[in-house]
Amino acid sequence: MFGIPGKQAVSITDKAAAQIAKLMDKDGHQGLRIGVKKGGCAGMEYTMDYVTEVDPLDEVVEQGGARVMIAPMAQMFLFGTEIDYEVSLLESGFKFRNPNVVDACGCGESIKFDENIQAS
Repeated sequence: MFGIPGKQAVSITDKAAAQIAKLMDKDGHQGLRIGVKKGGCAGMEYTMDYVTEVDPLDEVVEQGGARVMIAPMAQMFLFGTEIDYEVSLLESGFKFRNPNVVDACGCGESIKFDENIQAS
């Protein structure tokens, strides 16, 4: 929808692809849908949900056995994002490196996007 021909909307690191594929296999999901919603102290939050059925309007990115779907309203906010999976002593989880983010809250749970791409 908002993509550039021949370029995927988001990129997935090998670690993230392995974790997504593992989650898909565990419960027989079709993939992981990512999106954004209003909320948090910076204004927006990422969402992640298991998918049992692919929506034909989703942007689908497949890599290394992993399938990520991008909800239609989130595509403009997520274009160019790298999805990674990091493990540390205290936590593990998906990390989004998004070039469209201009600010984030101190806890890292919410983000603010460049106002030029805000949905009207």
